[in-house]
Amino acid sequence: MKAPSSPKIVCLLAWTLLLSLPLFVIGGLAIAWSSEMGALSARIADSEDQLVRYRRLIRTLPELRAELERVRANESFKAFYFDAPTAALAGAELQRQVQDIVTAASGRLISTQILPGPPDESPPRVRVRTQIQGSTETLLDVLYDIEQARPFLFVDQVSVRSSARPQQPASAPRGRMIRRPPANPAGELTVRLDIFGFTLGGDAR
Repeated sequence: MKAPSSPKIVCLLAWTLLLSLPLFVIGGLAIAWSSEMGALSARIADSEDQLVRYRRLIRTLPELRAELERVRANESFKAFYFDAPTAALAGAELQRQVQDIVTAASGRLISTQILPGPPDESPPRVRVRTQIQGSTETLLDVLYDIEQARPFLFVDQVSVRSSARPQQPASAPRGRMIRRPPANPAGELTVRLDIFGFTLGGDAR
């Protein structure tokens, strides 16, 4: 029996390689596809987990919104009151606020005094009596700032008197008349205000 010739062997190997090449290509594509599908499956699983968490959050969203509205309403409510544990602290806070208002209006704060509030009042009232000096514009600015203040402030009583005195002639030696200068040529006002607000905590007494 004759051995196959070399050209036939080469031709057979060539055809074998040619036929095997698509198999290698298909195998490589299959491996790459399998790897990509595995990564895609992992991403899908992560997305499903996130979707489950998002759905849980969505189910709790109405409750969270209701709680947020309650908190907002409570904070807005507190903005109108002195949030102090005792009437003394609320009175000190009111005194500081009045002092800031008078200073901003270019007035002079003469005195402040915390007054007792009515017993068994709900919410408790905190009151101060303050005496200031300043011009008419100062008084108007103070009253305007009190009206715009937060927490709410109210004026209970107002007493205004002028510090200026009219010029009066005075007798001088040898019968000559002289004029004394006024005690307050600027004509400033002395104002006493009873101011009160309400507090959330503590006792008014």
